[in-house]
Amino acid sequence: MEPQLRDSVTDGIATVVISHPARRNAMTPDMWRALPGVLDRLAADPAVRVLVLTGEGDTFCAGADITGLREPGDEQRTLAVRAEEALAAFPRPTLAAVRGFCVGGGGQLATACDLRFAEEGARFGITPAKLGIVYPASSTRRLAALVGPSTAKFLLFSGELIDGERALRTGFVDELHPVGALDARVAAFARTLASRSLLTQAAAKEFVDGRPDREAHWAERERGSGDTAEGVAAFLERRAPRFTYGR
Repeated sequence: MEPQLRDSVTDGIATVVISHPARRNAMTPDMWRALPGVLDRLAADPAVRVLVLTGEGDTFCAGADITGLREPGDEQRTLAVRAEEALAAFPRPTLAAVRGFCVGGGGQLATACDLRFAEEGARFGITPAKLGIVYPASSTRRLAALVGPSTAKFLLFSGELIDGERALRTGFVDELHPVGALDARVAAFARTLASRSLLTQAAAKEFVDGRPDREAHWAERERGSGDTAEGVAAFLERRAPRFTYGR
């Protein structure tokens, strides 16, 4: 099977699958190049309310395809950072569903998602120190914001892998599930996210990511959206709300 990114949309949930099983779903240069375009297309689809990123089979992503390192290192980093930033900027909630190895570039993609759910047995690592590569500054800051400076330094200095329990304890992942239970939990939680107000989610995403200057923008959107009136009416009428912002 050729390395590829596969995507689909069902009931408001977009799923992007990293598919390169011959190399544990390692990202090739072409896959890095393709990801921003895939995300732009999904972001332009008003039916999409949530994005789930996962890997083919029993591995999330084992990093960059090492054969791709024959290309200039700066180009490799540029491709990976562009893909990471496109994922971080995706305007809907994003959730990484992780099995097996989430290493190197895989960790880079996972940390760019808003949330990370993992299956027991998953292994996590940021491994540039094993290759003599300088990890990008933006990726380092994102990792440190997620797990804290000490854990970020542990991962970056050593290149060692940590298990799911430590990843959960340090904040690398948000939930850890028994083998066989991840898909159902991800699907259920994605449906929950899809049912909530995208107005609330989009504003919260920008505020959490350091954009308090956008408060006036989102206040204006709130006044014109109708989501607040619908949310209050649904609460009083004891029914599920039908939010329309972004549709």
